[in-house]
Amino acid sequence: MIAIRLEKNLKKRVEKMKKIFITLGILLAIIVIGGGGFAYYVYHSVQNAADKMYDSKSVKPSEKNTEKIKSEKPISILLLGVDERAGDVGRSDTVIILTLNPQKKAMQMISIPRDTRTEIVGKGTLNKINAAYAYGGPKMALDTVNKFADLNLDQYIRINMEGLADLVDAVGGVTVYNKISWHDEGYYKKGYYYAKGNITLDTGKKALGYVRMRHLDPQGDFGRNQRQRDVIMAVINKASTIQSFSRYQEILAAIQNNIKTNLTLDDMKNIAMNYRDCRQNTTDYEVKGSSATIDGIYYLNVSQAERDKVHNMVTNMEQ
Repeated sequence: MIAIRLEKNLKKRVEKMKKIFITLGILLAIIVIGGGGFAYYVYHSVQNAADKMYDSKSVKPSEKNTEKIKSEKPISILLLGVDERAGDVGRSDTVIILTLNPQKKAMQMISIPRDTRTEIVGKGTLNKINAAYAYGGPKMALDTVNKFADLNLDQYIRINMEGLADLVDAVGGVTVYNKISWHDEGYYKKGYYYAKGNITLDTGKKALGYVRMRHLDPQGDFGRNQRQRDVIMAVINKASTIQSFSRYQEILAAIQNNIKTNLTLDDMKNIAMNYRDCRQNTTDYEVKGSSATIDGIYYLNVSQAERDKVHNMVTNMEQ
């Protein structure tokens, strides 16, 4: 009887506390916290994971932006998806400006294609925007995106794209809507077939093959970036369900091994509690430009008008 009563009380407290999620890139991971002594254990597991993820050296967020989170005001965060391999810091092939507005209960994701030609702030050269991270880590990536769209971002979340596979495995696979069909004969050469329509990405490697493909997509990078955003949202939605509570250890392991951020645990808790309704209204946008080949290298040239549009979209969302 006591065990049954304790189980019922735990379920009630889980329901009372609801789903507390930690916002983490590219793709945002969600951690469910229970009640009683178990909650204490889970909380410290989350704290340990947050300590491993926290980057206190590269960029210190301004007091103004930190205060925004505390006071539940709209915030913008730079999400970086990096292909990091042994001996190579990698380039940020995924660059997304994420804006959360709790008053409007809205979330906006603006993707900047990796081939976008722009000034790399700190290097003084024109190059693909994804080179900024390779040259100078999160700080140079933030400075370059800020110059590109005339913004003042100083908070970031960086995920190793190999970690996306770990996250998909951690939540037990995700379901997405696929706009085109193709056989995977590219990066992984696993022979996966991605049918048009609703498909289940039941393994992390299958998910990586899905988000990395671009050569068979008529939209190229644009199509790939859309699939990345779709998988990010699928991970969020899957991990936010109470059914994922039993998988929190796998989710934490995937997060702490693959993610770096200058958001503190308090920042993430505040986002989890006060910004969770932002998922009710989501919009995404892909920066537009014209193709160009310079010295044999492909670039995407983006007009000043398009940069102004990105600036206005972010600032309007923050109002």
